[in-house]
Amino acid sequence: MTSDRLYKHILGVLALSFVLFSCEDVINPQLEEAQPVLVIDAWLNNAPGAQQIKLMRSQPYFENVLPPGVSGAVVTVTDEKGKVYSFTETEPGIYEWSPFGNEVFGEVGLTYELFVREGAETFISTSRMGRTTAVDSITFFLQPGGQFLDDQYQAEFWSTDPEGAGDAYWIKTFKNGKQLIKPSEIITAYDAGFSKGGNFNGVPFIAPIRRAINPFDEAEDGTFKSPYVVGDSVYVQIQSVTEASFNFLNQVSIQTNRPGGFSELFATPLANVSTNIENTNSKGAKVVGFFNVGALSGLGRKFKSLDELSTN
Repeated sequence: MTSDRLYKHILGVLALSFVLFSCEDVINPQLEEAQPVLVIDAWLNNAPGAQQIKLMRSQPYFENVLPPGVSGAVVTVTDEKGKVYSFTETEPGIYEWSPFGNEVFGEVGLTYELFVREGAETFISTSRMGRTTAVDSITFFLQPGGQFLDDQYQAEFWSTDPEGAGDAYWIKTFKNGKQLIKPSEIITAYDAGFSKGGNFNGVPFIAPIRRAINPFDEAEDGTFKSPYVVGDSVYVQIQSVTEASFNFLNQVSIQTNRPGGFSELFATPLANVSTNIENTNSKGAKVVGFFNVGALSGLGRKFKSLDELSTN
């Protein structure tokens, strides 16, 4: 495309966007109704306590209620040694495995098979439990403000990816006991960097990942609040995930973190995210969701006073 044609193309997009975004009428588009699909949410780890697998039905896009749970299914997970973990329905759509004594779910290095029989359909998937790495410490520091931003107290976790390439992680943050769950707050790492092939193997996690545990919420006047203040607590978990799960989480982040407004014109188009669960009958009902078995580590810290601020 020549420079003149490119310029005209950009002007055309801008003109169209002006027409679209100048309209203030509320519209209610009629979307084609799709057949409900089984959703399997099976993210398991080796933390002490019970493990849950959730079964739901998808619903229309504008339905503003929780999706209905699917009851009466048979749900098991079996490791490569033949040990069977049976998941019993405790409430509609929630299936739970409970340990005996000090038993924990899973063992690093083993492969697990998920089995779900719902009605006449059977769904299966496999996942290997990879290793995780410890959260060594959490520090707080002062990030000086500027013309448009006040001084902020931020947190940073410290951890090192173990030697040997190919480790992937889902890093979860809890502020004052509440998990940060915005699409923009989904933190993933491949080895100690953002993506496969980044050559960050066996080193501390890079700074943008270490500092991604800071929530940036707006105050009523539109300014950003300080991520943490004295008295707040932060807890960081690092869960190992498979490469397929790593890709899935990044797809979810991209598809759900929509900028809105004019910038939506340049956002990544919506698309179905991947799944590693399949129907044993290739002509049977569709299924979505994901199955991952991962090892978990975690560490927490409370921001007690300004005296404990580290040098940024």
